[in-house]
Amino acid sequence: MTLPGAVPPPDDSTDAGVAWHYGDPFAEQRSAARSVVVVDRSNRGVIAVPGEDRLTWLHQLTSQHFEQLGENAHTEALILDAQGRLEHHMVVANVGGTVFLDVEKVDDLLAYLKKMVFWSKVEPRDATAEFALLSIVGPDAVALLEKLDVPVPAAVEPLGDGFVRRTSWPGQSSFDLLVPRAEREQWWQRITDAGARPAGSFAFEALRVEALRPRQGVDTDERTIPHEVNLIDPAVHLSKGCYRGQETVAKVHNVGRPPRRMLLLHLDGSADAQPETGDPVTLDGRAVGRVGSVVLHHELGPIALALVKRSVPVDSDLVAGAPEREVQARIDPDSVPPDTPGLGREAVRNLRG
Repeated sequence: MTLPGAVPPPDDSTDAGVAWHYGDPFAEQRSAARSVVVVDRSNRGVIAVPGEDRLTWLHQLTSQHFEQLGENAHTEALILDAQGRLEHHMVVANVGGTVFLDVEKVDDLLAYLKKMVFWSKVEPRDATAEFALLSIVGPDAVALLEKLDVPVPAAVEPLGDGFVRRTSWPGQSSFDLLVPRAEREQWWQRITDAGARPAGSFAFEALRVEALRPRQGVDTDERTIPHEVNLIDPAVHLSKGCYRGQETVAKVHNVGRPPRRMLLLHLDGSADAQPETGDPVTLDGRAVGRVGSVVLHHELGPIALALVKRSVPVDSDLVAGAPEREVQARIDPDSVPPDTPGLGREAVRNLRG
């Protein structure tokens, strides 16, 4: 941990290698909502895919329409298994003759990509040691980039050997900077000197959960399909040609509904313990879901993402957590898609009242 003032995460954290916070994680969240923060996300894996066939090749393997992805463009994409279950989620930038994929974990995805090269003119490689990801979040983010003389992108703009990318979350003004890893500390100093408050994974994860953005391996399990975790719109092109798992995607989209939905739960903050990732969500003693990310939010208090059966009524009194850490939980009606049973305008009014 080399960045000034960084407090390391707990030993069991999924964010080893980056700061947990810088002394006041709730103030860091408030700064992200009201001004601007910078978050070291250099624990993200990076795969670089150069080569003249990179777009047609990725088009064949993933859920996204890469053949329509222009230069200096970004998107998200998935790799599914034959049953349409989520195997890999990628955040994508096509810039400077290379497609960059930043991902939760590199090894399994890179092994799959290399296995699928065949005769295509592509050279996928692990570029995690080459690049580091920094995220700038908050309503003052555009002004900060201008102060740094960094181009404010409509989508993606080259930035030296890396890029700056506009993102849709966790706030309306959010940007990712992919910079050479050897220059990470210099960029961090420049950004903080320009007025961004340092923020850690504690704050970023709270904002991610509030934005209903899933994290692979935390908010997903071995049965997750894209419809369950809000990944159809950003990561799936519903009109493109055949790819592995497409039949399930098309079937659920056209004639069915996903068996579960990722929802935001408000947890009882008076309890001594809180549920953990993978714990059950129960209704009247019957398991109806699975706990994903659990965070403390500066306004909402203890909240969690959870995969919950569609049949569960919105106004249910739920319990989240294993027996030794059970807490009462309620579904946030704003997180519920409109096709969920029991949710109508009257139900929402009753819940909010």
